[in-house]
Amino acid sequence: MRSDMIKKGLERTPHRALLKGTGVPQSQMEKPFIGVATSFTDLIPGHVGMRDLERYIEKGIHSGGGYAFFFGIPGVCDGISMGHKGMHYSLPTRELIADMVESVAEAHRLDGLVLLTNCDKITPGMLMLLPVWTSPVSS
Repeated sequence: MRSDMIKKGLERTPHRALLKGTGVPQSQMEKPFIGVATSFTDLIPGHVGMRDLERYIEKGIHSGGGYAFFFGIPGVCDGISMGHKGMHYSLPTRELIADMVESVAEAHRLDGLVLLTNCDKITPGMLMLLPVWTSPVSS
């Protein structure tokens, strides 16, 4: 597993200590670490039900034998940002989102990803990272 790079061996003792500091019990260290990139924000009306979806995703990952880690990515509502200076920020967030998800997944050596999204800028941003994430990766 990719996450073995942060979990296995004497030299990774500090890494395990930090993971345990986040609440990961020793009994869960052997499981695949699955990142859940969530775009939930109170600022986008279409995200109202996403907190419930996060809990279902977490249960599914745990039921499937993995350990879930949630991390947030930004979201901009086109409807709220249009008609003023804010409209210049919506489209560029796609690159920012792709870079953020890739950065977190690679830096923490996650074994898999679930992308929780709902928006015409957030979804493409998350999908833009898939060719990078799914290509053969060396350790």
